[in-house]
Amino acid sequence: MDPIIKNAVIIYAESTPNPASMKFVANQLLVKDGATAQYLSKTEAKGSPIAMKLFEFPFVKAVFIANNFVTISKTDNVQWEDITQDLRDFIRNYINNGGLIITEAPKTEMPLDSSFKLKKEAFTEHVAPVIEVEVKIIEILEQYIRPAVEGDGGSITFKSFKEGVVTVILRGACSGCPSSAITLKAGIEGLLKKMIPEVKEVIAESL
Repeated sequence: MDPIIKNAVIIYAESTPNPASMKFVANQLLVKDGATAQYLSKTEAKGSPIAMKLFEFPFVKAVFIANNFVTISKTDNVQWEDITQDLRDFIRNYINNGGLIITEAPKTEMPLDSSFKLKKEAFTEHVAPVIEVEVKIIEILEQYIRPAVEGDGGSITFKSFKEGVVTVILRGACSGCPSSAITLKAGIEGLLKKMIPEVKEVIAESL
C-alpha cells in the first residue's frame, strides 16, 4: 500500500472520546482500499516507516492508521497540549517529504467491506441461516456503525457470531477507551438487537 502524494499535505489534530488517543487527520488518503493497520510497539511496526518513526517519540504508545488519519495513543506521563504540535508537524513534514506510510500490510483481519463482499458473494438461498445473519450483521456494521467509529479515530471489525453473541474487534482510539463499553452496549448492541432478532448480545475484543 503506497501513500497517495499529490499536493502539500495539511494535518490537523482532533480529539477522540479516548483521552489517551488523538486523531491526526490529513487532507488526502494515506492508505487505500479501506485498509487499516494498528501497531502497539516499534517491533510490530516494521512494515510501516511512519509508525517506526513515531515510536521514536518516547511518549507514543500505539499507532493506528486508516483512510486519511493516524490515531496516536500516548503514555500517561505527558499531556496532549505539550506534544500535539510536535506530532502534527512531524506527520506533515514526513508525508510532504515523500515518506512512506505502509510498505507491508500487517497480518490482521480483513476490513469490514472485504468481509462483507466475500460473504455476500457466497450467499445463496440454500446458505445456512447463521451465515445469513452474519451477512446482515456485517452490513449494519458497515453502513451504520463503522463511519461513526472511524470518525472517533478507531475501527470496528466483525469477528464472529455464535449462539446469539456477536463478537467485534475494536482498534485505534476505541481500544481501551473508557466510554467504549457504554457505546458498545447502548449503541451497537441496541441497534443490532433491534434490527436482527437473533442477536442477543455484543461483546468486544481490543487489539
